[in-house]
Amino acid sequence: MSAQSLLVPGELSPTRSVPGNIRRPEYVGKPMPTPYTGPEVQTAETIELMRIAGRIAARAMEEAAKLIAPGVTTDELDRVAHEYMCDHGAYPSTLGYRGFPKSLCSSVNEVICHGIPDSTVLNDGDIVNLDVTAYIGGVHGDNNATYFCGDVDEESKLLVERTRESLNRAIKAVKPGRQINIIGRVIESYAKRFGYGVVRDFTGHGISTAFHSGLIVPHYDAPHATTVIKPGMTFTIEPMLTLGTHEYDMWEDGWTVVTRDRKRTAQFEHTLVVTETGAEILTLP
Repeated sequence: MSAQSLLVPGELSPTRSVPGNIRRPEYVGKPMPTPYTGPEVQTAETIELMRIAGRIAARAMEEAAKLIAPGVTTDELDRVAHEYMCDHGAYPSTLGYRGFPKSLCSSVNEVICHGIPDSTVLNDGDIVNLDVTAYIGGVHGDNNATYFCGDVDEESKLLVERTRESLNRAIKAVKPGRQINIIGRVIESYAKRFGYGVVRDFTGHGISTAFHSGLIVPHYDAPHATTVIKPGMTFTIEPMLTLGTHEYDMWEDGWTVVTRDRKRTAQFEHTLVVTETGAEILTLP
């Protein structure tokens, strides 16, 4: 793997504004969201709204990813995604969620998840995950993907490609009547073929009118995850695979999660709705 310096926190830009006519999630301005008490199975109307939110989130992520190149800051990626969502009538779900200060998460190299966009400059050979969630019509759509910056080494490329494949395999395993632990079993069995670590403490989640409903979707083989998958359920699958340990440290900002051995990590995510025969991806551009 390319020998590169470990990340350090950069400087934050001022909080970006959202037009006043755009509906805010209920948690904005509060220390934490109100606990979700609704169903995991959604109505056809809610699912259709989630298609809209998911499409905007996917397109916002694509627009930000177009800028990924050596010399670009992660804050600039945040600006592009923020403006795209606002221009399309959506609120960036992460902005103000439990105090998170930005409109996407940018997780570079050894950052597992929840990296905060700042003055950090991307370097040739970096890998960077963008995690974008849009809120519109009273619902959320959540997705992420890991991208290459410039000329990336083969070990990192394989990690990224295989993490994407682990998500694809997990989506194919979603069937009504199965327990939700099938998802983690498929991901972990695939990751083990290559000696990758599978992050355990950050998971997929139920999503609809709530950013996180309380439903947990583990990405490792978790026998306790016995929730039965039903048509109409909406949740994310978002495996995080590492070149080394699955153990992590957290920066003092309370958000940025890095691998304990500081080896690289990749992640991919889609929001899904369970159909009568499998799963439909709601976060397609």
